[in-house]
Amino acid sequence: MFTGLIIEAGTVYALELRGPSASLAIRCVKALKDAELGDSIAVNGVCLTVTSIRSDVLTFDVSYETLKSTGLGMLKRGEYVNLEPSLRLSSKLGGHLVSGHVEAVGSIRSITPMGNAVKFEVAAPASLLQYLIPKGSVAVDGISLTVVDVLDDAFTLVIIPHTGDITTIRNKKPGDSVNLESDLIAKYVAKFVLQGRGKEQHDPEKNDTSLLDALKRSGFVG
Repeated sequence: MFTGLIIEAGTVYALELRGPSASLAIRCVKALKDAELGDSIAVNGVCLTVTSIRSDVLTFDVSYETLKSTGLGMLKRGEYVNLEPSLRLSSKLGGHLVSGHVEAVGSIRSITPMGNAVKFEVAAPASLLQYLIPKGSVAVDGISLTVVDVLDDAFTLVIIPHTGDITTIRNKKPGDSVNLESDLIAKYVAKFVLQGRGKEQHDPEKNDTSLLDALKRSGFVG
């Protein structure tokens, strides 16, 4: 489990494809400090297990399913990646609960300066957008961010200078891919409310009223 608060941007040392899977080596400093074999570390929002520690490099095995479902297979040597060690019980929960299980790969549609901040529009599939709400949370390449608007086929974010300074978001440009994970709590609420209704996924147009009614009955909404 993670919070989406990136501790550093490491650099790709090597990505070796091994049949359908791969080995990913990342050069870093802060993430390596307390790392041990078997630890979970989020790399661009993907939960990976440390398999080797040497000098200033952490190595991870990447499965076929992870390569298929995320953008890790497109990484190049020297490219920056967001790193976050797993959450500890003593850690501050400054972001939101992030599982490190990427649901979709989105695409940056536009980047617009707004004063000292930057507005991003990110294209995403309906399967992810159904769990997003304005002022809700979403993980983009592992970064805990606040949703501004939810559109028909995209959502928007505003990136403040601090976030840009310490993460890979500063290097992104229109057309670039990003790993996306919606709010874990939103998915559980939707699953609970729709359980027994014969629907595996939430259809916003058909089920928003049912969801609101259920939340009212349960006392979550006045």
